[in-house]
Amino acid sequence: MKLSLLSISLIAIGLLPYSATAAMRQYTATADTSQWQVVTTTRLQCQLNHEVPYYGEAIFSATASKNKNVLFNLDMVVRPDNYSIAGLKAVPPPWRAGLPARDIANMKLLRKFDGELGNNTAWEMLTELEKGYQPTFYYQDWQNSADKIAVGLSSINFKQAYWAFLQCRDALLPYSFEDISFTVMNYQPNTSKLTKSSQQRLDKIAEYLKYDTSIAAISIASYTDSYGGRWNNLELSKKRALAIKEYMVSLGIDESKVETEGFGEKRHIATNDNILGRDKNRRLVIQIEKM
Repeated sequence: MKLSLLSISLIAIGLLPYSATAAMRQYTATADTSQWQVVTTTRLQCQLNHEVPYYGEAIFSATASKNKNVLFNLDMVVRPDNYSIAGLKAVPPPWRAGLPARDIANMKLLRKFDGELGNNTAWEMLTELEKGYQPTFYYQDWQNSADKIAVGLSSINFKQAYWAFLQCRDALLPYSFEDISFTVMNYQPNTSKLTKSSQQRLDKIAEYLKYDTSIAAISIASYTDSYGGRWNNLELSKKRALAIKEYMVSLGIDESKVETEGFGEKRHIATNDNILGRDKNRRLVIQIEKM
């Protein structure tokens, strides 16, 4: 009986007794087919993809956020029919078969879902790949009770793509859509100039909107304090909202997606009897929705 390289490795490290090889189905890229590819290289998301022939795809991803966590997804062409557990080990490559494998984690297999692992385990898999090891999942087949499955990630051709992925991750924005989807900004007294912190907030929103093409709608509502006359304040709030809209349209946002409304002195959130209260009432509220 001819054994695959992965079978030989599993036998050598004690994961698979020789007598059981006939019931083990292995999926891993060969030296000739192993490829790693960085895709979705914007400042909002990075992906490092690896095709597992005749099985699916292994995907490491990071998205714009404060922590820029890395997640792992095992995209299966045939998803589980029931609930189970897949063990994950760092398996030495065939040319280092005498070395022991190391347990990394267990991955839950949920019915009709791909396999997913969080930040800590994803990083551990990446570092094992960097060392030349093969993170390998093994589990009982849900289609054939006599079979077991081994799914390995090849470390061949990994390092260069991994470096590109790390650079892409480093360039991600340090905030997410949730961080900018609802924003309250304030104006300086007797002017249409935003406070320094609010201007910084607007700059963040502008930077994010450059890259996200899935924006469905943006609502801009402007309010004033009660000083300056009711009609003047109403007109001022409308002008302030329109100025922000024009700025967003200049960034490439479809004008039809941006709605503005000026409320003037209506809907105060604080007293107008002191400076602190009036500062809060002079505000602009931006709400952003995605498709």
